[in-house]
Amino acid sequence: MRAVAGQSGDVGGDAFSSESLGAARARRLRSLADDPTVPPFFGRIDRLADPERPDGETFHVGRRHIRDDAGEPLVIDWRAPMSRSFYRATPTEPMGVRKRRRFGFAAGLLTSYEDESLAADGEEVQAAESRILLAEIERPRVGPMRDIVATIQPDQDDLVRAGLDDSICVQGAPGTGKTAVGLHRAAYLLYTYPERLRRSGVLVLGPNRAFLSYIGEVLPALGEIGVTQATVEELLAPVPVRGEDPPEVATLKGDARMAEVLRRAVVRLVRRPEDGIVVVVGTRRYRVSPERLRRYVDDLRRSEIPYAVARDRLGLHIAEHVRRLREAAGGAPSDSETARVARSAPVRAFVDEHWPAADPAGLVFDLLSDPERLAVAARGLLDPDEQRLLLWPEPPRSARSVRWSAPDVVLIDEVAGLLTRPESYGHVVLDEAQDLSAMQCRGVARRCPTGSITVLGDLAQGTTPWSSADWHVTLRHLGKPEARVEPLTRGYRVPADVIAFANTLLPHLAVGLEPSTSVRSAAGGLQVLAVADAATAAAEEAVRGLAEEGSIGLIAADADVPAVRAALAALGADHLVLGPGGGPEPAEEPDGEPGRPPRISVVPATLAKGLEYDQVVVAEPAAIVAAEPRGLRRLYVVLTRAVTRLVVVHARPLPEELLA
Repeated sequence: MRAVAGQSGDVGGDAFSSESLGAARARRLRSLADDPTVPPFFGRIDRLADPERPDGETFHVGRRHIRDDAGEPLVIDWRAPMSRSFYRATPTEPMGVRKRRRFGFAAGLLTSYEDESLAADGEEVQAAESRILLAEIERPRVGPMRDIVATIQPDQDDLVRAGLDDSICVQGAPGTGKTAVGLHRAAYLLYTYPERLRRSGVLVLGPNRAFLSYIGEVLPALGEIGVTQATVEELLAPVPVRGEDPPEVATLKGDARMAEVLRRAVVRLVRRPEDGIVVVVGTRRYRVSPERLRRYVDDLRRSEIPYAVARDRLGLHIAEHVRRLREAAGGAPSDSETARVARSAPVRAFVDEHWPAADPAGLVFDLLSDPERLAVAARGLLDPDEQRLLLWPEPPRSARSVRWSAPDVVLIDEVAGLLTRPESYGHVVLDEAQDLSAMQCRGVARRCPTGSITVLGDLAQGTTPWSSADWHVTLRHLGKPEARVEPLTRGYRVPADVIAFANTLLPHLAVGLEPSTSVRSAAGGLQVLAVADAATAAAEEAVRGLAEEGSIGLIAADADVPAVRAALAALGADHLVLGPGGGPEPAEEPDGEPGRPPRISVVPATLAKGLEYDQVVVAEPAAIVAAEPRGLRRLYVVLTRAVTRLVVVHARPLPEELLA
């Protein structure tokens, strides 16, 4: 019995349609589900009168488009073209706006509002600092990152509303909102180009799972739930990562020259035919000459077709040639007969011998195990010392037994990209891009060959041995050399005295960037304390911070995390420790009340990038610097995680660069 359209809102024409309809409605409900503490609107614009509207118009601006029962708009979506004037209008360029109103809310309740007059009968109007805006920026951070639709600034709005065909690179100092800009741009593009992007998809890439957990609620809060979020390692890893390379080996494996080494290794799998083949169809024998076979192989080798696709096409070329021979003899072969010829034993044997199937992991295994094979592929690209560096001292018995490292899987992904084309996206948001190697960038580029990209990062926060010193080089590896680089230097998150303290490191980071500033000139709370025991003092400062509202991040060198945690436990302080997965470490349950995570998070320094806390306690800066070759940059990252208060405790002398 078929369901009749309109009789039920829960069923379709068949079981599959009903299930699909239910899933679609569930997604829609999730996208419309609002946090009860989040107001439906945060601003209002009163437009100037014109001949068609003598009294002007008034629009409220919010996170969703809301209509009344008559279909009239009550709230317009912040992404709509008409909302742009809410963010961009100034007294000198009012954009047709007479008055802008901002609303203040607390726990979902309206608590205040303020008006800004943008046109006063031709009189000059001075822009005023918005107290509500500053209060929203400084509101305590509890839980994951939240959206910034109520506080987007004009310089950020320009980037958020860049067109889908534009690729941009945002060089953002700490606290300038570059991550928020990238996420809000994704939401804007999905709203503005729904058909193109819902078909091709949007991908958000972050540096680690802790970061993705932190930003994971922003897009759903804006109504966008169909976005793929992953780390670069998750995106590019076709095999499990179980090993680790020394820095010099990892750096070499990430070098752009490895792309050509791998391409040569793949091309060398192809063998040039010397003999012809005979294909039997029915009672007739058809000979394909070696000259024609060589032509097919050479043409495919010179083409840009992926290796595995070309392998399939080689068999089809031979079958099509046999078809033409049969037609010349008066036959009329069908498409299915030609397909059977392509699958016949002689054709398959020829293809297997001259264009053999390839396994990405197996090819990389052979290359890193065999000095002769590597020497041939690397001739003129890598010197003998570099080749010895790549080779395993004791090759594993097989590709299955290899403990692959993260740089290895990027090489495997490169080979996989030579064999077949991976899934691609219409737009990619790539955060912390300064830390990617050339080969990682190539892996991202393969997922966005025709789409656009938003690159986010800060050259001063590059902490990997291969981190970039020039955005134009990174953009070239990402396949978007035409992308423009847009700087953000006005900070909204980090207090002025904290950013000034961290900026003392900038001259020593060799990146040539101008120091950033902060709109929060009166905010602060910087303390630098010399103590006898850094772990104990850091734990005490974190507990002391519980007297204030908001989240607390206790950041220490990775090796010092156990000592810090023991000190917190001795004080009876509820806390969690961030692990590689972005939450409490495996086999550990967070302390605190059920359903309410502890306010204190112990953060290994290597996981701090991209996170923010109302209060940050940094334990022993010298240990953070000494832990890795680019320790000063790691310290710069750590010092810029605070939103309200930064306490630095040290038992060892502070790094000289910080004292400058």
